[in-house]
Amino acid sequence: MLQYDLVVVGSGPAGRRGAIQAAKLGKKVLVIEQGKRVGGVSVHTGTIPSKTLRETALNLSGWRERGFYGRSYRVKEEISADDLRRRLLITLNHEVEVLEHQFARNRVQHIRGKASFVDASTLQVIKDDGETTQVTAASVLLAVGTKPFRPDYMPFDGKTVLDSDELLDIQDLPRSMVVIGAGVIGIEYATIFSALDTAVTVIDPKATMLDFIDKEIIEDFTYQLRDRNMKLLLGQKADKVETLDNGKVELTLDSGRRLTTDMVLFAAGRMGATDALNLSAIGLEADSRGRLKVNPETFQTSVANVYAAGDVVGFPSLASTSMEQGRIAARVAIGAVAKEPPKYFPYGIYAVPEISTCGLTEEEMKERGIPYECGIARFRETSRGHIMGLDTGLLKLIFSLKTRRLLGVHIVGEGATELVHIGQAVLNLKGTVEYFVENTFNYPTLAEAYKIAGLDAWNRMGDIKSEL
Repeated sequence: MLQYDLVVVGSGPAGRRGAIQAAKLGKKVLVIEQGKRVGGVSVHTGTIPSKTLRETALNLSGWRERGFYGRSYRVKEEISADDLRRRLLITLNHEVEVLEHQFARNRVQHIRGKASFVDASTLQVIKDDGETTQVTAASVLLAVGTKPFRPDYMPFDGKTVLDSDELLDIQDLPRSMVVIGAGVIGIEYATIFSALDTAVTVIDPKATMLDFIDKEIIEDFTYQLRDRNMKLLLGQKADKVETLDNGKVELTLDSGRRLTTDMVLFAAGRMGATDALNLSAIGLEADSRGRLKVNPETFQTSVANVYAAGDVVGFPSLASTSMEQGRIAARVAIGAVAKEPPKYFPYGIYAVPEISTCGLTEEEMKERGIPYECGIARFRETSRGHIMGLDTGLLKLIFSLKTRRLLGVHIVGEGATELVHIGQAVLNLKGTVEYFVENTFNYPTLAEAYKIAGLDAWNRMGDIKSEL
């Protein structure tokens, strides 16, 4: 029987980062991956495919140039599903090659197969050919990720009614689409297909969407979606979904409204992929959505030598945070010191337009009773924005009136997920409004918006020197 210091189940962001971290510290590490190739959901059906699809859609549609040339502007008149898939395959192959090289360079062993617990230190692995092997480990890191939630009442057929995994394999681009679920995944795909000029309708039982984002940012985002004729039917539920003989899909909403569409994307949540792990063998139990409960500082489960990280432990379910969780879990598992990460990390929503945020929202400032001031900059106020043809885009900074420190940065618009890191650094380094007022930013850049927003807040907060 093969023995390891750490066995990692899953090779997504949390799994690969945890495995490589342990290997760099001289430990014998094995990664078990049930997919055909390493990379997990992130590489094959989640983060990388959806972001590649987004970039391809924006490039081929000419979306970024329409501010100059009008809404009818196209780079490629007829965009097909094959056009989207071609770039996707190139990107995925590159990602897998990089990951395999990282494993080889760090001497991380990996095998393909389905893992399940025999006991807390022993895992059984069933390979594709049916061969079974067992491995033992001092510690186990579960980084199995999630899979789409597929309720029984939804008539999935892989062609007209799909989940977010199946969407990547469509043969033709739909002229109309209904997206059920206004969470991050639903909104990302809805806006990407809208940019491809598919008529998109979003349905969600909740009256609001993306509630963890600052409301002012969501208001601006919502305006942009409605301005391009996307339909947002929030506070409404699809009571009945049925496929018709003519290949269309009909939805009946609880409001009495009926919709007919070419395609339905069901994106109302995901489930932890824990059902095949035989958790009962070690006395571990997942919640109703297949997620595992862990100590948020060490990522240790209730079983001492078993850890879990990434999407399988729930919110925030970001590739970036999953990587850090995997790294910390691996260090704790092998007895190395794990420093607590900085308090604030960025969220990125790769919709069209992008949204990114770090720190406290205005609503959280009010709840905590912190006196504050906001600074706003619109991308059209920057020279770079004019050069790029941007008429939308908003950056919002929130400062404490008492300490003058930056406590929140919120952005909607082109490049938001890149721009947020300036605010993230200032926030975690406890910088004040003076940083933005007194520093020089490259000109012309969208980053200049930080100076504009800083000055906007500073004008109302007053000069610190005049208060002394």
